[in-house]
Amino acid sequence: MGAAGAFAFTALPAASATPSASAVVAEVYGGGGNSGATLTRDFVELGNAGSTAYDLSGYSVQYLPGTPSSGSTWQVTALTGAIAPGARYLVGEGTGSGGTTALPTTDATGSIAMSATSGTIALVSGTTALTCKTAADCAADPSIVDLAGYGTAVVREGSGPATGASNTAAVARADSLADTDDNAADFTAGTPSPVNSAGQTPSSGDGGGDGGGDGGSPTDPGTVRVHDIQGTTRLSPYAGQTVTRVPGVVTGVRSSGSLGYWIQDPTPDTDPRTSEAVFVYTGSAKPTVAAGDSVLVTGKVSEYYPSSTSQSNTEITGPTTTVLSGGNALPDAMTLDATSVPDAYIPTASGGSIESLALQPTVYAQDFHESLEGMRVTFADARVVGASDAYGELWVTVKPNESATARGGTLYSSYDQPNTGRIEVMSLDTTSTFPAANVGDELSGTTTGPLDYSTYGGYNVQATRLGTLVDKGLKQEVTRRQKKDELAVATYNVENLDALDTQEKFDRLAEGVAVNLNSPDIVALEEIQDDNGATNDGTVTAEGTLKRFTDAVRAAGGPAYKWRYISPTNNQDGGEPGGNIRQVFLFNPKRVSFTDHKGGDATTATSVVKTRKGVELTYSPGRIDPTNAAWEDSRKPLVGEFTFQGEQVFVIANHFISKGGDQPIHGRYQPPARSSETQRAAQAAEVNTFVKSLLAADKNAKAVVLGDLNDYEFSRTVTTLTAGKVLKPLITTLPAAERYTYVYDGNSQTLDHILTSPAVTSLNYDVVHINAEFANQASDHDPQIVRIDLSKCRRH
Repeated sequence: MGAAGAFAFTALPAASATPSASAVVAEVYGGGGNSGATLTRDFVELGNAGSTAYDLSGYSVQYLPGTPSSGSTWQVTALTGAIAPGARYLVGEGTGSGGTTALPTTDATGSIAMSATSGTIALVSGTTALTCKTAADCAADPSIVDLAGYGTAVVREGSGPATGASNTAAVARADSLADTDDNAADFTAGTPSPVNSAGQTPSSGDGGGDGGGDGGSPTDPGTVRVHDIQGTTRLSPYAGQTVTRVPGVVTGVRSSGSLGYWIQDPTPDTDPRTSEAVFVYTGSAKPTVAAGDSVLVTGKVSEYYPSSTSQSNTEITGPTTTVLSGGNALPDAMTLDATSVPDAYIPTASGGSIESLALQPTVYAQDFHESLEGMRVTFADARVVGASDAYGELWVTVKPNESATARGGTLYSSYDQPNTGRIEVMSLDTTSTFPAANVGDELSGTTTGPLDYSTYGGYNVQATRLGTLVDKGLKQEVTRRQKKDELAVATYNVENLDALDTQEKFDRLAEGVAVNLNSPDIVALEEIQDDNGATNDGTVTAEGTLKRFTDAVRAAGGPAYKWRYISPTNNQDGGEPGGNIRQVFLFNPKRVSFTDHKGGDATTATSVVKTRKGVELTYSPGRIDPTNAAWEDSRKPLVGEFTFQGEQVFVIANHFISKGGDQPIHGRYQPPARSSETQRAAQAAEVNTFVKSLLAADKNAKAVVLGDLNDYEFSRTVTTLTAGKVLKPLITTLPAAERYTYVYDGNSQTLDHILTSPAVTSLNYDVVHINAEFANQASDHDPQIVRIDLSKCRRH
């Protein structure tokens, strides 16, 4: 806060076990915007009873219902700045549809819909949600600095909660801020009297903290326009300030999820960097405006970050809205197409934030989108490049000739080619069913709506008008059956399959193996869970899961597969807690035999040894160096020794650590950090070392390394895995337009791989597209297969 810099900061006390002589909850009001209320918004007022300023950085105000249920959770509003000695600090919370008077400029902004009559407010030295739900447990929590229960609150201090709170009454401490740790004695009910850190009250105006408070008529626009709020960078120059009577026309209303509406100024400025639209966030209150309303909006400008590494949305929060007229024409929409969207993707800042950089909308696609943030945009006849998902989202490209795949997607082929024509599409129409689109389909006609930004995917069109879906007839692929002398080896990530899953899931995945993969001789499965899935009770076996799956394969026309795996140590291999995912070998005993060398377990490493009979594994199935730090909280590779028509084959099934934690390509840090790559590279090095040990023992050893590597063919992971040319990534043998196994954010990309050792020379490789491009998926990965004619593989 502006005033805080004049004071020396000291730490807030760590607990409220004794009466506070410093920072306290001074006043609580939950009736804002309710029937009979004058104020439009709930608030919590803090006070400083001490003689020095108190830094609130990293602290929060939290709310719990008066009578919490087992499902109730504390809701959190983070705080910043400080409270000057003897001063107050105002936290604005939920906004209702009633009331006539706005709060003075708030010092912190939340959206909690507090009860008018009963609840608990806690001032907390941290931003993690509290877990206590009784007075005794909360009294024992050292992070609680002060606590105020009102009405019939179960969680309160002292003999009982403060009484008298209602739609028209707050509960407040005396002016002295006396705190005896007894809410009933310390708080009295009265007319709400919010005061902010500048000493302002609702009747005193917004003072120097205001942006555009010109004192004009309630129906006259203020001095600040939307393009002033948006500015020429990614951050608003008005962030944290209240703006008054900002004019605009409502262009779209969001009545679910993050509630609010977009306004756009029909009279733009001449600077192409400044957006003419902004989202008005209404908190827990459903918007009452409609598209075409001409409005004046008063509220605080905020930069909302959907995630810690994303870009932000510039918003007006805690709004007071005046509707001047309805049925107005909407501003013209800006066209998104191959001409308007630049080919370069995003500027860089040496790994730092790009937020302060001046926008260059004619140079970078992401700058172009930011310059249109919130504005109406439109595109026509766009090809779908990311199928519809369960959240009502799909991806299209507005650049039909950009990196097209053979089946209609957009290929992600290098870090510097993220494909600028991709845009995510959602719908603001909650009354109609979102279309089930597959890759290659078309959104025909015009799609129009405000341009928004979200954690998952970045910029997106919130469609008020959605084009018509044209089904282009994408079909699931079926690979050919292996010939008599060909060994067929496949890999398939079956997405957390466990014994408790539906029969439909088992049947669809089984059909993928029996029909689409045409019954391979060996199948390496990833993400097989234990026999009770996410139930976290120590179960690690997967016999029930595998019996149901192999029964389903046989019912679909496949062979009677046998299986081999090693159960992980409980909750040590990552994935869903309690699920204990692992890799599994299925094999058709009528075509191939598994060589068992018993003794392998979750923590014992297998190795390669020479014997009088040749090279073999010490344990089969076995794991590669499972106690190595490279495999921490991740799946350990499964190694098996097989024999096909007298020829020995070693298969290594992998599931490397996920990309979780990596910064998004559309985020504010550029270039984005790929932090997870470090562990994957270490995992790749371990597998590479194992393969080298195998080839050192037998240079003609035939090895197949396969699975979900969670990385691209051009990544450091694959470069490390193939170091010394000990393995060849088969994905690179396909035509470029066919190199993908997965679709993410509209990019068709490769995460799953099959690699072979140098002695495997006669082969046929195929990625079988049955999932990733479709709205109706059995898994989010496509399987792949290699057919090897071992009789023709060279010896050298």
